Amino acid sequence: MNKVFLCRETQKGETRVALIPADIKALTALGYECAVQSGAGAVTGYTDGEYETAGAAVMPSLEAGYGFADIIVRINKPEDINGIRKNTLHISSFDVFNEKAAIQAYAEAGIRLVSLEMIPRTTLAQKMDILSSQASLAGYYAVVLAASRLPKILPMMMTPSGTISPARFFIIGVGVAGLQAIATAKRLGARVEAFDTRPVVEEQVKSLGAKFVKIDLGEMGQTEQGYAKELTPEQIEIQRKAQAKVCAQSDVVITTAKVFGRKAPVLLTKEMTADMKPGSVIIDMAVGTGGNVEGSDPKGDVMLDNGVLIIGGDSLERFIPKDASNMFSGNIAAFLTHFWDAESKSIKLTAADEIMKGCLITADGRIVHERFI
Repeated sequence: MNKVFLCRETQKGETRVALIPADIKALTALGYECAVQSGAGAVTGYTDGEYETAGAAVMPSLEAGYGFADIIVRINKPEDINGIRKNTLHISSFDVFNEKAAIQAYAEAGIRLVSLEMIPRTTLAQKMDILSSQASLAGYYAVVLAASRLPKILPMMMTPSGTISPARFFIIGVGVAGLQAIATAKRLGARVEAFDTRPVVEEQVKSLGAKFVKIDLGEMGQTEQGYAKELTPEQIEIQRKAQAKVCAQSDVVITTAKVFGRKAPVLLTKEMTADMKPGSVIIDMAVGTGGNVEGSDPKGDVMLDNGVLIIGGDSLERFIPKDASNMFSGNIAAFLTHFWDAESKSIKLTAADEIMKGCLITADGRIVHERFI
């Protein structure tokens, strides 16, 4: 298995490409044969000619690529799997917890499915971690987006007519996206406060120059994968009351709280947003998994009666497709390089490998991942 086919993305709003020419060139040098669907990189700014120069063949259609491929690479799962050959390795993002029927279809078709979100968050797999690479860019863009919609500037400014106070940001959820949002807002001169249910991140928040908001929720912690543990209803209520006071003083609130594989918790209720200042901006980065903010809409902006703007910030990395594609492609290239076997000149799927064990969902005509059997 050494024939890699890069698909053109078809999901509405997708601006990224899963492999860039530079990584195609590196994979070709390693021993992979690469092909790309015509126009695969066009929306990101990469031409078919650049892929050909990098060593890839350009396929005129998806069907032609499927006929060529041992390994299929894309960002999002396809609309259907017709034409994908048995035993093909399919690598992409895949909402595995909400796509059980699709997983079963892959198994029945004999397709080997790798879900990139399921790659373990370990030191060895760090270069393959699409969640971290894309979340970092999304956190950056959330601040840029908020700044573009806020009716005031971010930094403090001394003017002949007086001093303009800095904008106040409140970041809820200090994962990869939250940390990048904190760092970006601070660089732009805002006053930043942040909260996370994991007390261990307080030091990271302070190291970036922000204030950590302490809320006593009792016993808390994080999972082995580094995600925040799910709160009890009682803990959520305590958190909401404490956050309401900070939100009321903030110009921008960015929520990033997601629970892996589950619906996002509602952290800002209508009562809380009603107390915020007119002109304030809320970016709900968890809107795609249910939303942290009551009333947020994944389809567009929501302007509340009190003049508070709620923006659904789903997949914000798509607004900076060049860097998002470069990072996603680097993750894919690291994955393919890690499993390359020079002796057989083929990708080597080793069930005992911890990375493969974590992300391989179907193989040999059945579901093999223990969480989905």
